[in-house]
Amino acid sequence: MSQVRDAVKEALLSFDQDKLVETTKKALDQGHSPQELIDSLTSALKDVGDKFEKGEFFLAELVTAGEAAKIVISEYLKPLLTESSKEAAGRIVIGTVAGDIHDIGKGIVASMLFTAGFEVIDLGVDVPPDKFVEATKEKKPHIVAMSALLSTTLPVQKEVIEALKNSKLRNQVKVIIGGSTVTDEWAAEIGADGYGEDAVAAVKLVRKLLNISG
Repeated sequence: MSQVRDAVKEALLSFDQDKLVETTKKALDQGHSPQELIDSLTSALKDVGDKFEKGEFFLAELVTAGEAAKIVISEYLKPLLTESSKEAAGRIVIGTVAGDIHDIGKGIVASMLFTAGFEVIDLGVDVPPDKFVEATKEKKPHIVAMSALLSTTLPVQKEVIEALKNSKLRNQVKVIIGGSTVTDEWAAEIGADGYGEDAVAAVKLVRKLLNISG
């Protein structure tokens, strides 16, 4: 297992998607299970996140690694999993709030959460409060995550929380927020359960809120 982890880590850190796909296929041919490889990718991506936090990697490298891992898991590994395989660690609804069409930051967080083993329902950008409420009713997520890059759209994060309260759904989910203009103080003011300053912090926050180690 350690050899597989090392091979996957080396491929991921090469930031070469084709190499990662080739390494994954070879490991599958050797009899390693899809779940083993997902666990190896998750571990490798955590290393990338740690290096990003330490300033050893840049945002572009974090994005590249996250996207490569997401593609390999969704296209090559998840389809091979059986019903008896490990279930998702939790379900998350994520979106950029109404009035804001910035997708990169939210996309990185969604990719990192997916690779970390969570089921991620991405509502996209310019998402109004009622769509967050509708998704919460239908999908029954453990977490609702909102991104707002523009300071002018910050109030919409508060509107979403109020809409969840009015729909009697607020006590059924944890709500986290993010974006370059978001702060811990703003999160506390609007009644969110937490704030992640970047994708790595968001994954850690989700794990903390759901009492998942890692």
